Amino acid sequence: MEWQAEGTVLARRTHGETAVILDVLTDLHGRHSGLVPGGVSQKRAAMLQPGTRLDLRWRARRDDQLGTFAVEPVRLRSGLMADPLALAGLNAVCSLLVFALPERDPHPALVSDTERLLDRMETGADWGADYLHWEIRLLEEMGFGLDLSACAVTGARDGLAYVSPRSGRAVSREGAGEWADRLLPLPGMLGGAGDNRGEGLAEGLAITGHFLTTRIAGELVGRPVPAARQRLVDRLARGQQKPGY
Repeated sequence: MEWQAEGTVLARRTHGETAVILDVLTDLHGRHSGLVPGGVSQKRAAMLQPGTRLDLRWRARRDDQLGTFAVEPVRLRSGLMADPLALAGLNAVCSLLVFALPERDPHPALVSDTERLLDRMETGADWGADYLHWEIRLLEEMGFGLDLSACAVTGARDGLAYVSPRSGRAVSREGAGEWADRLLPLPGMLGGAGDNRGEGLAEGLAITGHFLTTRIAGELVGRPVPAARQRLVDRLARGQQKPGY
């Protein structure tokens, strides 16, 4: 068995004295693992860091084996390592992908969104909203997509103010009624109206965080959401605080 493709490193771990096992993200082969002989050497270790884009050739005698990777660097994305916020973002993205994605299950739309997000992180642009929408894509790809198009109660498309923590559907202020305090605020960044017109990155991440915890961690994976995600959320929150507050 053999294939060749480009992929981005998600994680690496030492195997034996000289080799490493890489987790990579590819278009056609999804999250895929493989052994890199000699991967602990100083020369190879520098190009086997999370976020690095590689040309990969995977080989194994049978499809169900771990197999080995022959690798060549395509793009190092060194800028991700130079900025603490970008590095926190990289760690969160890679940790969530290893956590949530079944191995060898292709998700090309998620791969495309991931590559664009990492590119924006490396440029130093304001990428908080891009990260929020990336988490929404991850939920969708795992079968837990949010429906923020219309009120789950009234069917109205205007005046949406909340998200149901059970169904992931939007709810208008009228539709919420006395249940409003049990719902998640829908910020303007995600189409919220009324008192929630502000950008609301923190509120948006609270929504995705709820479903990452209850659906993916609780129902799909069976273990807690990686701590790297909360560390990023904390950093983003500090970055939004105004001086003197």
